[in-house]
Amino acid sequence: MIASLPSLLDPALVARFLPAEAAVRFATWDLVGDPMGADAGEIDVIVTPFHTSSLTPNPGYVGLADIAAALTRAPRTRLVQLPSIGYEGVPELLPPGCVLANAAGVMEGQTAELALTLLLASVRGIPDFVDAAPKWANSRMPGLLGRHVVVLGYGGVGREILRRLAPFDARVTPVARTARVDASGDRPVDVLGLDALQDAVSDATALICALPLTDETRGLIGVDLLSRLPDGATVVNVGRGPVVDTSALIAELRSGRLRAALDVTDPEPLPPEHELWRLPQTLITPHVGGNTPAMLGLLHRLVADQLALIQSGGKPRNLVDAHPTEASA
Repeated sequence: MIASLPSLLDPALVARFLPAEAAVRFATWDLVGDPMGADAGEIDVIVTPFHTSSLTPNPGYVGLADIAAALTRAPRTRLVQLPSIGYEGVPELLPPGCVLANAAGVMEGQTAELALTLLLASVRGIPDFVDAAPKWANSRMPGLLGRHVVVLGYGGVGREILRRLAPFDARVTPVARTARVDASGDRPVDVLGLDALQDAVSDATALICALPLTDETRGLIGVDLLSRLPDGATVVNVGRGPVVDTSALIAELRSGRLRAALDVTDPEPLPPEHELWRLPQTLITPHVGGNTPAMLGLLHRLVADQLALIQSGGKPRNLVDAHPTEASA
C-alpha cells in the first residue's frame, strides 16, 4: 500500500506507530506538483494538507480545486484523510469507491483551550489594557463568575469548551441543531435547539461559536442574532469564519456595542487592510486553534491507525459525509 503524506507529517513518525507487519510505502505530496516517492497513479491513501474553501487560501493550505485535481491523478485512492475536523467542500469531490475521514480526536482540546483564552482575554478587557499601555487605565470588566455563556455547537469542540468552562462558575448553555439531553458524562447536559438560540443569547455575556460550516450554518450569526446580544457581550468564533456575517459583526463593533474574539474570519486569511484589524474591542488570532505540538503527535498516530485498519481489512475511523450529524452540530 502506498500512502501520500503532506510535508507537515514525518513518514518516520507515522511508521513508528504502525504494527511491525505493516507494509506501507510513503510518498510526500502537498497535492500541488508531483508526489515525491511514488507516481500519483500508485497512491492508495491521500493524507491532505490543511484545506480551505476560500478563494484566497492560507499559506500552506490547499484549495478544493487542488484536491479535485489530485484525485483525478490518483484514481486508485481508497481513502482521503483530512488533518482537520472540518471537511466542507471535500465530500462532493470524491470519486466512487473513495471514502473521506476527518481528524476528529486530534485538535478538539486545543481548540477549546484557545476558545477559553480568547473568551477570558475579552471579558477581562486584556485588549483594552494593552491598547492603553503604558497608561494605568484601571476599569471594571465583566469576568465570568456568575455570568451566562452560550456555546453554539455541541460537537467535539463544543463539549470540550463546556468542560473547560466548568471551574469558572458561569452559567453555560449549549445550543445545537436539535434539542437533546446528553447523558454521556457524569451529569446530564440539557442542549437547546437552534429554535431557542435567540432567546438564549438575550442575557449572555458571551456567545462562543464552535459550529462547522454548512448551508444551514452559513451566516447564522447575523444581524438578527447579534442584535439580541446585550450591550458589551463578546462574540468568540473558533468554528468557521462564514458562520458569522462579517458585515453585521463589523457594524456592531463600530458602534462599540459588542466585543469580538476571533480565531476564524471571513474572508480568511484576513487581508492587512481589512477593517476588522482596526476595530476597538476586537481580538484576532490567525486560525491557530488546534495548532500545537500535541496536535501533530495525535495526527501522526491517527494516520498510522487508519493505515493499519485499511491493511487489516477494517473500516477507517472518523468517516464523514456531506452532512454533519446531530452530534457534530
